[in-house]
Amino acid sequence: MIITRSPLRISLGGGGTDLPSYYREHEGFLIAAAIDKYVYITLHETFVDEMIIKYSKMERVSSIDEIQHPIIREALRLVGIKNLNIELSSMADIPSGTGLGSSGSFTCALLKALQTYKKNLVHPNEIAEQACHIEIDMLKEPIGKQDQYISAYGGINCFEFCKNDTVRAKPLKISDETLYSLEDNLLLFFTGYSRSASEVLKEQDTKTKKNDPSMIDNLHYVKELGYKSQAAFESGDLEEFAELMNVHWEHKKQRSNSMSNNKINEWYDIALKNGALGGKLIGAGGGGFLMFYTNENMKLRHAMAHEGLKEVRFKFDFEGSKVVAQS
Repeated sequence: MIITRSPLRISLGGGGTDLPSYYREHEGFLIAAAIDKYVYITLHETFVDEMIIKYSKMERVSSIDEIQHPIIREALRLVGIKNLNIELSSMADIPSGTGLGSSGSFTCALLKALQTYKKNLVHPNEIAEQACHIEIDMLKEPIGKQDQYISAYGGINCFEFCKNDTVRAKPLKISDETLYSLEDNLLLFFTGYSRSASEVLKEQDTKTKKNDPSMIDNLHYVKELGYKSQAAFESGDLEEFAELMNVHWEHKKQRSNSMSNNKINEWYDIALKNGALGGKLIGAGGGGFLMFYTNENMKLRHAMAHEGLKEVRFKFDFEGSKVVAQS
């Protein structure tokens, strides 16, 4: 029995510049943080000559080619697993389609389990590269690379996405005091809406490939906001970070009409009137979680609860993709 887990994530600046359609021409930069909400994979051998796969559906197959779940199928091929007497199951703390990078976390947890089964020691960077290769190169999803890298590494990291497809990761230089304040004062509220990140990002990806001036300028500006957020964190100015989140959100909404809706905008305005200093919708947009920075936690929590939004409390994860049990 092997059990692995990979953390979900929140974006703290520069989101959207990690798509190949942008960084291969202009290079990308963002800050992301892993949180203590996870995707879990269990793997164990069985005594039947078929593979059993459990996720939101259940599959029983007699060959890898028959597997309907594309990520599982391609991961098994990539790692080189051919025997069928395996049962794979997945669970998650947060539903998919909510903007916290669940697909990347799922892929990293799955690869960690499969590589452990093969007795391979694999560096987090290699797990992230393999996960990106499966989702972006093999399955042609119009997504970025931050989810896979932050899930594999854990922590709070700055990522540079280079034109040659390499990724440079370095920890954010943040003091313990600033880290604890950030952890205490960043609040996540579920909007109740879920969506496909691929569908939301497709418009951005298509416009970027066509060198649409407004989209390119928007992403240039968001990248600069990422660098400014890094400076704010490293100087301990979290109120400046909160204001940068506000600016980021306004520019993010300009990328697509499906980025937000009237109800999300209404909740955002209510939050700003009840102690939030800044915020944004996490992930590709269109639903998922609203994240706010505040110095008035209880006031904001009360206002959002009154609107029917559920808070998900979290701490940062500094372990990344890992094996949590093996026997």
